Amino acid sequence: MSPKRAERIAFQGVHGAYSEDAILQFFGKDVDTIPCNEFEEVFQKVESSEVSHAVLPIENSIEGNVTVVSDLLLESDLTVTGEVLVAVRHCLISHPASKMQDVRRVYSHPQALGQCHAFLSSHPEWEKVPAFDTAGSVRMIKERKQKDEAAIASKRAASYYQMKVLKEDIQSVPRNYTRFFVVEKSTSILPVGDRTSLVFATKNIPGALYQCIGAFAQRNVNLSKLESRPRKGRTWEYVFYVDVDGHVNDTKVSEAIAELVRKSSFVKVFGSYVKAKPPSD
Repeated sequence: MSPKRAERIAFQGVHGAYSEDAILQFFGKDVDTIPCNEFEEVFQKVESSEVSHAVLPIENSIEGNVTVVSDLLLESDLTVTGEVLVAVRHCLISHPASKMQDVRRVYSHPQALGQCHAFLSSHPEWEKVPAFDTAGSVRMIKERKQKDEAAIASKRAASYYQMKVLKEDIQSVPRNYTRFFVVEKSTSILPVGDRTSLVFATKNIPGALYQCIGAFAQRNVNLSKLESRPRKGRTWEYVFYVDVDGHVNDTKVSEAIAELVRKSSFVKVFGSYVKAKPPSD
């Protein structure tokens, strides 16, 4: 009997990225992680069944929503079937022979640079350069072989590319988490779960948003997230991304969503899933 083939899980970035950390945290190590250059490519690989799942960052506890992922979820038919919380612990990473006093330029994803603002501000002599992503920055400085270049990424990224950690935990806020969605090509919502994610648009009438969220308030259903985004291709129209405590099939949640459908102009349920617990730091 041939051995069971490992699941293939797509993510945006390169090996060593925080998204890959999320995959390993959720699925374990017995999977094939498939890096993609762009989020659009991640969605395409799931939709074409090249991979079984994808893991996508949806928001960061400091920098907020990852808008491109929210927009792509709205446009796709993928179902959210899981959630992961990854503790973001940024490191300053350089070549093995480099020292702190050698650094002149620091590369990383713009969000990572923002999350390390206090530390970077203490080194005004450094040039801060936005780059493709965190782990990709480590790979880039390794390939460039410039002693005065450093990157901000995870400790695992430094290990993966055999680079040196100059300083750990340089993020400005100690409790820094990124929330990830696990998505797959599925026509059905998971039968179990304690959180539901959805998106809706209101009618263009006075009190429309009040009426929509009132459907949940009247049934004592908690909304743990409510965020508006412009609707692509429809000038000055907005959609509202919502996280609801409870499963879509729970009586109160089901009734609230049914009323939301009547009160809104558009509703899409992304999925119900088990709420992630913060990892132990």
